[in-house]
Amino acid sequence: MVIQEQEPLRGTGEDTGSYRVIRCKDGECRAGSHELMGEEPLLIRIDGKPYSVVMRTPGEELFHAAGFCLGEGIADSPDDFLTIGYCKDLDPNVIDIRLKPERREKVHDLLERRGFVSQTSCGICGKEMLKDLYQVLTPAEDGFRVEIARILDCIRTLSANQKYYRRTRGSHAAVIFGNQLEMISFAEDVGRHNALDKAIGKVFINRKLLEATLLVLSSRISYELVQKAARARLSIMIGMSRPTTLAAEMGRALNMTLACTDKESDLILFCGENRIVL
Repeated sequence: MVIQEQEPLRGTGEDTGSYRVIRCKDGECRAGSHELMGEEPLLIRIDGKPYSVVMRTPGEELFHAAGFCLGEGIADSPDDFLTIGYCKDLDPNVIDIRLKPERREKVHDLLERRGFVSQTSCGICGKEMLKDLYQVLTPAEDGFRVEIARILDCIRTLSANQKYYRRTRGSHAAVIFGNQLEMISFAEDVGRHNALDKAIGKVFINRKLLEATLLVLSSRISYELVQKAARARLSIMIGMSRPTTLAAEMGRALNMTLACTDKESDLILFCGENRIVL
């Protein structure tokens, strides 16, 4: 196995990033900053063909790709790799893997059933992905405003409906509220993405998307969840922990309101504070 020794180019993303926030507690708000986890796409190419795009915190890409291949069944041993390293342009967001011929033959069926790939070139940095996503996403409209006290009520509604979590401590949930802040959809699942898909699917099938306004999640807010919420035209997202850097950038660019709660504040606003009534 040959591991590429060269250092990759510095990516546009970092492992963390500082963001301006507004902290609100007991009706008073003040400006501050928070450190958020970085998030960027990583393209894994196997034998010259795109295999999968995964979202990750930048750094340790070679180890990430190697562990991914073990988990997928593509490799059983490091000796199954002929080479593993960054692409020829040393893009930190693209890893090229070459399998030994005997291993390639053994996992041929797996490679043919490769995962969904949304990007196929080296230009796969966060900015490029955002640019492509904006073609199918519409910025949220202004107009709807909500008091912090009502948002806290919505958060409590999420907890009150989590029957599986109370029994197993192993589920995620998503709840969607209408323009009168009435609950119009709730879903619980072992996966946070699945919970949101189910909640949005109920609103979608029941033709209530035009009423959907505010979303509360039991998890942190990642870029994929912002994308799903934006497609459902939800203007306000509340998570139980901080969003990632890419999620915050995307929410701001799409004119959405992103917020979370923590022990020190009732609500921490990352963007779209114009919708919040103090």
